[in-house]
Amino acid sequence: MQAPRKIAVAGGTGRVGRHAVDVLEAAGHDVVSISRSGGVDVVTGEGLADALTGVECVIDAATGPSPEQQAATEFFTASTQNLQEAGERAGVQQIVVVSIIGADRFTAGYGAAKLAHERSMQAGPVPARVVRAAQFHEFVAQLLDWGRQGEISRVPKMRTQLVAARTVAELLAELATGPPPTPGASPAEIAGPREESLVEMASLLAARRGDQVRVEAVSDPDDPDRALYENGALLPGPDAILAGPTFVEWLR
Repeated sequence: MQAPRKIAVAGGTGRVGRHAVDVLEAAGHDVVSISRSGGVDVVTGEGLADALTGVECVIDAATGPSPEQQAATEFFTASTQNLQEAGERAGVQQIVVVSIIGADRFTAGYGAAKLAHERSMQAGPVPARVVRAAQFHEFVAQLLDWGRQGEISRVPKMRTQLVAARTVAELLAELATGPPPTPGASPAEIAGPREESLVEMASLLAARRGDQVRVEAVSDPDDPDRALYENGALLPGPDAILAGPTFVEWLR
C-alpha cells in the first residue's frame, strides 16, 4: 500500500478538481483543496504559501471566469507564476497540469490560452507534467444551454471523444502520487473509449432530460480553428489512454 502523501489541488471545487480531491482522499492522502471560496487565490497569490506548506505535488485544475483568449491567458500566466514560485519555496516536487487534446494546434481562443498555460508551467523551476484531456461529458450540457434560443439550441459541429471528468481526475491522482516527470516528457492524453458527435450527444442529453429543444449543428466561419473541431484534428493520438464510461453510460 502506498504511503499517504500531501497533495494540493488548485481548483479543488471545480469540475475536475473536486473529483481529484475525492479520489485522493479515498486513497488516504492528505489533500489541500485550493479555491477562492476557501480563501486561497492562485491569481493574487493570497493564502498560497500557507496552503502549500508540506505539499509534495500540486494538481493544477484551476480555471478562470472567462473562456476568452486574452482573459484566460492572463489568468493562466498569473496562476502559473504563483504556483511555481510558491511551490519552489515550499519544496513541491512536481505539478500536474490539466490541458486540452490538440492544444498545440490551436491558434486562437481558449485552446491557445491553454497552450500558453502549458508552456509557462513547463518553463518554471518545479517539474511539470501535462495531461491533455478530451472534452468532458459535462461540457455537453454547458454547450446545450449556451446555444439555446427558444426551441432551438445551436451546438458547435465537433468530432470528439468525450471523457468523464472523474476519469480524468483518476489519472491526475495516479500521476500526482507517482515520481516526478522526466525532463522533456511528452504530454499524456486521455479520452473516452470512442469517437462521438457533439451534436448527437447533445440531442441524447436533451432527450434524457425530456427537453423538446431541437439541436442544430453550427459552424462559425470566423473561428480560425473551426476545421480542427470539424475534421477530427482534436481526436486523441495513438498513444492516448482511452477510458470509459461512454457518454451514454455516463447519462445512465
